[in-house]
Amino acid sequence: MDPVFFSGQLFTGLSVASLLLLTALGLALSFGLMRVINMAHGEFLMIGGYLTFIAAKIAGPTFLWLAFPLAFIGTALLGALLEFTVIRRLYGRPLDTLLATWGISLILQQGARQIFGSTGVPVTAPAWLNGAVVIHGGVLDGLTFPYVRLFVIVLAALVLGGMWWLLNRSPFGMHVRAVNQNREVASSLGVNTRRLDMLVFALGAGIAGIAGVGLALLSPVNPTVGAAYIVNAFLVVVVGGVGSVLGAGAAALLLGFTTALAEGLTSSSLAQSIMLILVVVFLQWKPKGLFPTQSRALEES
Repeated sequence: MDPVFFSGQLFTGLSVASLLLLTALGLALSFGLMRVINMAHGEFLMIGGYLTFIAAKIAGPTFLWLAFPLAFIGTALLGALLEFTVIRRLYGRPLDTLLATWGISLILQQGARQIFGSTGVPVTAPAWLNGAVVIHGGVLDGLTFPYVRLFVIVLAALVLGGMWWLLNRSPFGMHVRAVNQNREVASSLGVNTRRLDMLVFALGAGIAGIAGVGLALLSPVNPTVGAAYIVNAFLVVVVGGVGSVLGAGAAALLLGFTTALAEGLTSSSLAQSIMLILVVVFLQWKPKGLFPTQSRALEES
């Protein structure tokens, strides 16, 4: 195999893994903490992309300073509203939650069609992201690393590092880990579990909104873009270990690299089939994922 092609596919896989990671982090938190299967989570990514488009219209070439807070806060508020109005009333009923959030995802998609149209809306990256790092000489001569994809990779790494600090070094993270391990005991010790559920759900939605910013820089945003990511995001959560942020990061890298290499050697549809087969085989070997978390809720389900 041509080393330039192979390295280029690995780099593409890393950028795909970065978007998958940002999308899956919220799922890992909400599914691990609340056992909620949120089929509308992909639409938070879509909304983040559309908010980036709006920010670009408002702020022009320097829109990123507005896009990130707008996408994070906008999707986080929507996530909090969804948890308060719908999901809170369906805890302990996974099938009802799945159907309800699937319906909400269809409503959000149709709303996006009505507002922005059915075709994708493009977002032009700032000028400082238009270039690329090019390798000259050696076996990798001609290999290019676009700045915009490097930016998305760095963004994912920063968010992952921030999430690790939040969950392992802050009082909020201590409460999240306590509720994840034993909700009843944490509640008896004074943790407001209902408020924590809303905050975690809103945080996950906000991170998906940030993923929408990265997605908008790479490709046009359309009403169904979230649905294209939600299945792979769930695969990341399952392979990494439900509720594990570290596992989500490792699984996103594995699935991103596998998909990119398979697409380079075959086709997009066949690559997806290969990835699904590999996931099934892997789960036969490690049914709890790469880094399973200790949780009484998970053990009893």
